[in-house]
Amino acid sequence: MQAPETIKEPKIIALRPKLAASLILTRTQSNGTKEVLLGRRSGHHVFMPKKYVFPGGRVDRIDTYAPLARELSRETSDLMGRALSAPRARAVAAAALRETAEETGLLIAQPGAIRSAHPAWAPFRNAGVQPTAEPLRLMTRAITPPGRKRRFDAWFFHVEIDHLYGDQNPVSNGELEDLKWVDLDEARHLDIPHITHFVLEETKAQLKAPQPIRYVRTRHKSEEVVAL
Repeated sequence: MQAPETIKEPKIIALRPKLAASLILTRTQSNGTKEVLLGRRSGHHVFMPKKYVFPGGRVDRIDTYAPLARELSRETSDLMGRALSAPRARAVAAAALRETAEETGLLIAQPGAIRSAHPAWAPFRNAGVQPTAEPLRLMTRAITPPGRKRRFDAWFFHVEIDHLYGDQNPVSNGELEDLKWVDLDEARHLDIPHITHFVLEETKAQLKAPQPIRYVRTRHKSEEVVAL
């Protein structure tokens, strides 16, 4: 009798996650309601098209040399230092500021001159300001599971709009459509990715009372929430 063929599990490609960063911008209404800024990704995107997400994107080489007016706070820097070197942590923070400026026109910055002529910093340079990482507070982190065509090691920061420089009305550059402020408790009803649900819940918990930073670590067939 011939032995049955064994079914082989598909080989998992060990693709190294690329660093990415997102910014969770919130504002508080006069009645105490907390709102968060979300935008819908363009349908032209291959990764999560038409999903509502926070402003953000992949860390670029230019972020390593970001003309920051102020560096990350000691608390945030120490937290990130558990997983990243100081230069990489700095670049992640800079990417969150840069991508937010590109996608929404909102600047986390303070007055100052930028010598770099790189177009990445044009929104800040044109406004006569420098990006500042000091207000950024780490909320959580998420790592895309292995086997995906695109993998990210994404870091999520929070900042209140009190730290914005100038106009507080978001303006889309086309990457994020339908930019809008949404009640933090109602945001879960939008068409958002699974990980965004997690980030929203972690943010709500952290804003009520500071607690250990947790993040999602996803393996091939399982997902776990662990302390940073």
